Amino acid sequence: MAPADLIKDTTTQTFVKDVIEESKRQPVLIDFWAPWCGPCKQLTPVIEKAVRAAKGRVKLVKMNIDEHPAIPGQMGIQSIPAVIAFVNGQPADGFMGALPESQVTAFIDKLTQGMPAPEGDVTAILEEAEAAMAANDPATAAAIYAEVLGIDATNLAALAGLARCYVATGALDQAKQTLAMVPESKRGDAAVAAVQTMIDLAEQAKAVGPVAELEQKVAADPADHQARFDLAVALNAAGKRLEAADHLLAIIRRDRKWDDDGARKKLVQFFEAWGMDDDATVESRKRLSTILFS
Repeated sequence: MAPADLIKDTTTQTFVKDVIEESKRQPVLIDFWAPWCGPCKQLTPVIEKAVRAAKGRVKLVKMNIDEHPAIPGQMGIQSIPAVIAFVNGQPADGFMGALPESQVTAFIDKLTQGMPAPEGDVTAILEEAEAAMAANDPATAAAIYAEVLGIDATNLAALAGLARCYVATGALDQAKQTLAMVPESKRGDAAVAAVQTMIDLAEQAKAVGPVAELEQKVAADPADHQARFDLAVALNAAGKRLEAADHLLAIIRRDRKWDDDGARKKLVQFFEAWGMDDDATVESRKRLSTILFS
């Protein structure tokens, strides 16, 4: 969501506060216009749309030159519409006339290149991406995470989120390439570590074989812990979390020490990949505690 004061009108009296001082926090565009100006009316919806799309990286302030002629007079504005960009309290760039949306967007992108969005705004965008992932729409989530990375290429949550989207669609190479962009000192971040675990589990699933074959093995010999373990790995990769956990819990219940406590360790790995608030994690942890402490 765009901040409520992203677009506002200003006066001669409030110009310093609205433009000069505000531009020390993020770039501010001032749009000089007048009610009788036809091209101004064409530009208004275009520039407002572009500013909203920038999601807080730039603000728009509008000044009616008929009501407030002093500032445009001091700045030498002779024709309108005229848009001047202020950065760090100083005019930095500008354009005249009713430009098409693509050119206005390009102007804003150039002006804000490399500038992070306000923290709250990035948080809001990340929440949109998480909502898309929760709705099982990794393509939309990936586009939103990419938007955040376009604002801040080092954002850990966005890098981990984008890698998670790639894992969800089976694009493991792209997931690895995305995680490779995370600095070595940040690899211990919980979200980054979780995605690395997801990648590891997905690669393990490739090696264990198809779910159907493993189900047949387990059905033929319920005591074949290795087949059951492999089936859990394959089911997890297929998104069947509770079923995967069921098989590991079955091994733990029958033979806790099997493969050096391998079933419990794998289940903990699942929890890390799923997230501690995931429904499957919560349910499976309860069942694990019951087995271990009963």
